[in-house]
Amino acid sequence: MKTTYSLGLAALAAAVLTACSGGGDVATGPSIDLTNGRGTLVANPPALLASFPAAADFAAALSASSSGRSLLAVAGAPKCGINFHYMEYNTVGGQNEATNATGGIMVPTGTDAACSGPRPVLLYSHGTTVEKGFNMASPNTSEAGLVAAMYAAQGWIVVTSNYVGYDASRSSYHPYLNGEQQSNDMIDALRAARKAFSKIGANDSGKLFLSGYSQGGYVSMATHKAMQTNYASEFKVTASGNMSGPYSLVKTFQTVFAGGVNAGGTVFTPMILTSWQKAYGNIYTSPSDVYEAAYVNGIESLLPGPLTFNQLFTTGKLPQKLFASGALVTGDPSLDALFAAGVGTPNLIKQSWRQSVLTTPTHPAWVAAAKNDLLSWTPNRPVAMCMGAADPTVFATNTSEMATYIASKGAGSLMTVMNVEDAATVGPTLAGAFAAAKGAAAADPSLGASPAERVVSAYHGSLVPPFCNVAVRTYFQNVLASGL
Repeated sequence: MKTTYSLGLAALAAAVLTACSGGGDVATGPSIDLTNGRGTLVANPPALLASFPAAADFAAALSASSSGRSLLAVAGAPKCGINFHYMEYNTVGGQNEATNATGGIMVPTGTDAACSGPRPVLLYSHGTTVEKGFNMASPNTSEAGLVAAMYAAQGWIVVTSNYVGYDASRSSYHPYLNGEQQSNDMIDALRAARKAFSKIGANDSGKLFLSGYSQGGYVSMATHKAMQTNYASEFKVTASGNMSGPYSLVKTFQTVFAGGVNAGGTVFTPMILTSWQKAYGNIYTSPSDVYEAAYVNGIESLLPGPLTFNQLFTTGKLPQKLFASGALVTGDPSLDALFAAGVGTPNLIKQSWRQSVLTTPTHPAWVAAAKNDLLSWTPNRPVAMCMGAADPTVFATNTSEMATYIASKGAGSLMTVMNVEDAATVGPTLAGAFAAAKGAAAADPSLGASPAERVVSAYHGSLVPPFCNVAVRTYFQNVLASGL
């Protein structure tokens, strides 16, 4: 569930005006709120990290790199400049303990009609990252740059969270795929951001959209559920556009533990188990019950941490194989090759613990998966889901199973499913552009030894995100135009 779409934005802040608030004297500095209630904004107005005063400034910064030019080709020419604000707010952790998190607010600026007056708000949830210093408030962060180009540069006010456990959060862990906590985290980020809107030129139209990719697709769906079921008097969701999320956690766990190991499984599995252990306290008695001796020391504090995704493997902190044996065999050559790649030695998870999970229907891991499974609610506002059918990291069955469930509850008319491989769902232009991007990845020797390996390595983190975001943005624009 890792997003690695690189935009080459390392020099963005140097290319434009940058400024920070929080300095200066008491009379001109931000107001400080030291209470710790949920949704408290610590410093108001939040710091301005970077400013692109006009659309041309943002376009010029992107045009300075080949990856930025590629993003412009997919996202379209910017209509607006963007101010990037950084905020700290208070929220809760996996045990409902008080803690803090940080995030960002992207505010469109400029003279185009799309950039001023009442603007729709997008609450965006980011994909999995293993680096603790990750910051969605900075345009130098690849996913933040992607979201800025897709939405803020087109006139959307964007609110993001770095999540509990990242950046300057005091929490020693991240509540990964904990649906209740992560939705509360996003809700508190929006509450905090709204307190700043009047001071940073963000004119909220009252139209609220939710979106996110990978882990963020799960989080945006969980947030929609929470806003509808627990906070309906406070929030009215206009629509959500959830991308490549692991909504069907029980079936995903069943597949993985049966030997259908997803790409990146040795990263995602300990993130999930640590999160649920911190929240519920009963997934295992000791990490040594679960993990092989070579990897057990420090594993509960490894993710997120200072290492990049690749460094986790090159430094020997994690292996490439999840289980020692027992790969799932399906008869589909592409799936069987993927699953075989995740099984062998050295491996992360002990076979004894795997067997205890597989043979105990009431195992706490299954209870936690069921608690956080999103096949458990019926939307009353429009919901879109976008994915790539051949995703090796978050299997496309998550989307199909979520869609089947929603339809079974009589809400099929509110649901739209988009597959970037299928022109019938995203249109021939977008599907053709995605196919061309796949072809380019297959021809890039830096991505793997064979064309198939290259596509697998790029599919979830690089190939799908920009195209699903275009599909979701178009969906949102259609919802706005329809007046729903």
